[in-house]
Amino acid sequence: MKPLILTDIEGTTSSISFVRDVLFPYARRAMPRFVCEHGGDPEVRRWLDAVATENGAMCSDDMIAETLQGWIDEDRKHTALKALQGRLWAHGYAQGDYRAHVYPDAAQALQRWHDAGLALAVYSSGSVPAQRLFFGHSEAGDMTPLFSGFFDTEVGHKRDAASYRRIAEALNRAPGDMVFLSDVVEELDAAREAGLRTVLVDRREDYPQPRTGEATHGHARVTAFDAIDVGA
Repeated sequence: MKPLILTDIEGTTSSISFVRDVLFPYARRAMPRFVCEHGGDPEVRRWLDAVATENGAMCSDDMIAETLQGWIDEDRKHTALKALQGRLWAHGYAQGDYRAHVYPDAAQALQRWHDAGLALAVYSSGSVPAQRLFFGHSEAGDMTPLFSGFFDTEVGHKRDAASYRRIAEALNRAPGDMVFLSDVVEELDAAREAGLRTVLVDRREDYPQPRTGEATHGHARVTAFDAIDVGA
């Protein structure tokens, strides 16, 4: 069976700076108005209430919005924040305020692997709706048809081996038939513990100081997708 490629997004297929310099500031600016205008939406309310409960039963949506802005500043990987950011980013994409950055070598490799019959999936800390928006409005066009699965932190933390086992089960794949691509060594460590093959994507644009030798933790290392050997 041909391997399934499971890829991270930020720092792997796409620049870290796009999320940091474009998406996060957009969400931060828009969050108070969004909470005010959509706090009555049941799906939005679900996440707002989760934030309130986690922070001592906040009774003010203004306080919840401020908390969410603080989490954006901290780059906190919280499922409620990711879900709400996804709703905000949907508006930005729909208005054409920006297009998601994807490295050309990544876009080309993903298309090539798909054309060769390899299955592709995404595992990112960003919510699944945000992932679909990202690849649906990328600089390379709509890339969502390339992927057969999208996974976020609702399946588990990215540094937890159990998360990768759950993804393999959801995709009906043996972990050994999967290759995980990421720029984060600790995520790769967890994937390897679960039985996946791993590749460290160490882009100079995102990591000016090369990670070599012991810094790779024994993972195969590339600086671009065109150097990845998926073993197909």
